[in-house]
Amino acid sequence: MYELLKTDGMAKRGRFHTVHGVIETPVFMNVGTAAAIKGAVSTDDLRQIKTQVELSNTYHLHVRPGDQIVKKMGGLHRFMNWDKPILTDSGGFQVFSLAGLRKIKEEGVHFHSHIDGRKIFMGPEESMQIQSNLASTIAMAFDECPSSVADRAYMENSVARTYRWLKRCKTELDRLNTLPDTLNRQQMLFGINQGGIYEDIRMEHAKQIRELGLDGYAVGGLAVGESHEEMYRILEAVVPVLPKDKPTYLMGVGTPANILEAVERGVDFFDCVYPSRNGRHGHVYTNHGKLNLFNAAYETDSRPIEEGCQCPACRSYSRAYIRHLLKAKEMLGMRLCVLHNLYFYNTMMEEIREAIEAGDYKGYKKRKLAGF
Repeated sequence: MYELLKTDGMAKRGRFHTVHGVIETPVFMNVGTAAAIKGAVSTDDLRQIKTQVELSNTYHLHVRPGDQIVKKMGGLHRFMNWDKPILTDSGGFQVFSLAGLRKIKEEGVHFHSHIDGRKIFMGPEESMQIQSNLASTIAMAFDECPSSVADRAYMENSVARTYRWLKRCKTELDRLNTLPDTLNRQQMLFGINQGGIYEDIRMEHAKQIRELGLDGYAVGGLAVGESHEEMYRILEAVVPVLPKDKPTYLMGVGTPANILEAVERGVDFFDCVYPSRNGRHGHVYTNHGKLNLFNAAYETDSRPIEEGCQCPACRSYSRAYIRHLLKAKEMLGMRLCVLHNLYFYNTMMEEIREAIEAGDYKGYKKRKLAGF
């Protein structure tokens, strides 16, 4: 259940109640594709850096170790020792990212595994069955994420099929949630809005999916090649059409600036690989912009990554030491940068929630962007 606590313009401050605890929104979900955050980050670390939701990938866990194995181990929460909410994406994005390895048909998608080449079939029912075996808190509907440059005719057909698939997802998850051997019979379902950069297709699709009374609604198929301005234009058109009394999730976005802009347009949930991926390459976020710790300027810099930051890296180590670790290819350097970046994102979301509560979101956003 979603509780809308406060609005400030379009910005929403909410509270989402789930079987695995309450999610304070707006929230940034920390991406652990294969049930672990890349960069040697443990679930104990996640608790320490204020993570609310961990996100894992249906396709990747189906391929390895196998969703049946995760079910035998008691589900994803028990498997990875994480008692807070988990969102699993449906495998739909892999339809986009593994374009060379798949064939899309009405019944679903035929893949070749990127690991060993074996044939895999995934449709709406299979995606729901896999996610039910994983026993995540929130399951995402199976969709096609078309290219942002797809032509109108392709986009219309794709979105119509995504809507038919969504109805099949809902029917199947409703069925799975009644079975006695289902691990999480309170698993929630979020639908996904598609339509590329065509406002009219997006808005029509949003009207269709809102009628299904789902637990939440995502805007997918952005941050896949279109400009930031196009993304913001689509959000301005689509978010007002989606239910205000349900969470809105912008998938795969993004930079701190993207998040600040999207919150102002009414988005509640975010996820992105940027903080962990950039951290693994020595790029760290601060309130004064991004630093590349490989730069020689930090060779004898005794300051933490950011003065006043309470993350595990900044509390104990200097830029010079972390740079040394990165140059020496020591895993600890990568790990400290990832922890710092995730802490930075999670703390920014806390600040966003406080700013909305105080009715000062526009002022906060302006100050934050000026700092970057």
